[in-house]
Amino acid sequence: MPDNQRKDEDAILEALGSVLDPVFEKDIVGLGDVRNLTLTEGRAEFDLVLPTPAHPFRDKIRADAEAAVQGVAGVAKVLVRMEAEVPPDGRTRGLAASPIKNAVAIASGKGGVGKTTVAVNVAAALAKAGASVGLLDADVYGPNVPTMLGVDRMPPPRENKMVPAEAYGVKLISIAFMVEPGQPLIWRGPMLHSAIRQFISDVSWGDLDYLIVDLPPGTGDAPLSLTQSMPLSGAAIVTLPQKVSLDDARRGLEMFRTMDVPILGVIENMSFLELPDGSKMDVFGQGGGRQLAEQSKVRYIGAVPMDPSVRQASDSGVPVVISQPESAVARALTAAAEDIAGQVSFLALQSGNVIPLEILD
Repeated sequence: MPDNQRKDEDAILEALGSVLDPVFEKDIVGLGDVRNLTLTEGRAEFDLVLPTPAHPFRDKIRADAEAAVQGVAGVAKVLVRMEAEVPPDGRTRGLAASPIKNAVAIASGKGGVGKTTVAVNVAAALAKAGASVGLLDADVYGPNVPTMLGVDRMPPPRENKMVPAEAYGVKLISIAFMVEPGQPLIWRGPMLHSAIRQFISDVSWGDLDYLIVDLPPGTGDAPLSLTQSMPLSGAAIVTLPQKVSLDDARRGLEMFRTMDVPILGVIENMSFLELPDGSKMDVFGQGGGRQLAEQSKVRYIGAVPMDPSVRQASDSGVPVVISQPESAVARALTAAAEDIAGQVSFLALQSGNVIPLEILD
């Protein structure tokens, strides 16, 4: 490579070094996001490889990178190729038959807070962004995920492995596929533990960027079995703003903390109801989720408003992030998914288990 071209490309890299990734609070060159840089007759091209396809600042980083390179002398045109490469968290999941890069639990301290709705829409939003996503319905006493995704059966087994159902790009496994509709599961701990282990070891998940796990409410056998069977990248806690929900959510949060599971943050669901005149009604109180996050010294992921369309979408088997993506509730759930994905990648890269790739010429 001629010396003058090397200097020009070095100047571009120096300019890109001023572009920060707000999630990691580091520049994209230092993170190894800039790859395959070339400069030909004033045309600068490079790959911008983010650590998740659901990056919450994807558009901003791209715009900042383009602007930075446009300001370099000799550059007339800029072509940025956006890609994503989700880092694994470095944890060993020996039971899983194929690689699961990250496993995230969606949990709550009590029932009725919309935890499953959040789990389904987070999974669908990540898949919509381009990630490879699985959804494990570990709420064996109330397995509603198949209904919310509009599926009622799994494909036939293959090579002695269960094959997950799939909807909207999300691979799904649930106990609901294995029992008659309406049949109650009267199981003690050992049976539940065995079922969760089977959902991990006996399912042909394929390579997953994210396995989202919908846990049953509370602090009982299911979360204990899950953490014993499969190390978690982190857990997000869903709560309502009201005090009784917050008290239970705090217990769930502290349970994960006791088991050394990183707390990704708190999601306040059904935070408010927007009325036709534009005003907001605080049906379950106000600000409880943020208060819980602050008191527990964890991240406040955000608030999700009440909206009848969520119920309609769930009943029809189409997640609201798919059926009404521009609605306020869908945007809030998508933002929660992006926040979770960003935090998971941040933890993976900060853990030291993942070494960012070198910048490639």
